[in-house]
Amino acid sequence: MSDWLAQLSDPRLEDLGALGLYVLVFGIVFAETGTLVGFWLPGSTVLFTAGLVAARDGSPVSLPVLVVGVTLAAILGDTVGYWTGRRLGRPWLLRRAGKAAHHLPRAEAFYARYGWFAVVACRFIPWLRAFTPIIAGTAAMPYAKFFSANVVGALCWGAMLVLAGYAADSLPWVRTLAYSIAGVAILFSVLAPLVSWLRRRTRRPRP
Repeated sequence: MSDWLAQLSDPRLEDLGALGLYVLVFGIVFAETGTLVGFWLPGSTVLFTAGLVAARDGSPVSLPVLVVGVTLAAILGDTVGYWTGRRLGRPWLLRRAGKAAHHLPRAEAFYARYGWFAVVACRFIPWLRAFTPIIAGTAAMPYAKFFSANVVGALCWGAMLVLAGYAADSLPWVRTLAYSIAGVAILFSVLAPLVSWLRRRTRRPRP
């Protein structure tokens, strides 16, 4: 099972070289959190895999550079999302979201209920990761409060996933735990849109 999950979560990042990997990983993290364009990107999987690549013998990828770069990209992405939402407002968000707009009411309800914690927790849920920073901006959340949640979320999600991948390469028990978590995350990423689609289908009025 662990071998299967390892292959499933490995997009051959080591073939890119150090610079190519940094550009790809940092770009994905920023796009997923700073723009709705990155709504569908597999950020969690890529972060975990990047940590695996950094841990391999002779790898040119630096773990400190990867951790710091991912953290900064995640913070910057959320910051861009926040100020975009604050300046352009909810009507822009509705237009920009396109077909993904059906996720917006749930994301707004999640933010309204949990506030600061929503900005942290949204990092771990693909569709919330794209919407919540912008929603925090449209709701005019105080920036100091948002920034603290932004930093905590970037460290808990970005830095920790990279470190988990790095540790998983050398520690068997961490590898088993990490692959189990990765498997659940991948399964959730696949099932969540499917369940949402089925719920919308069942709610449609029949002619």
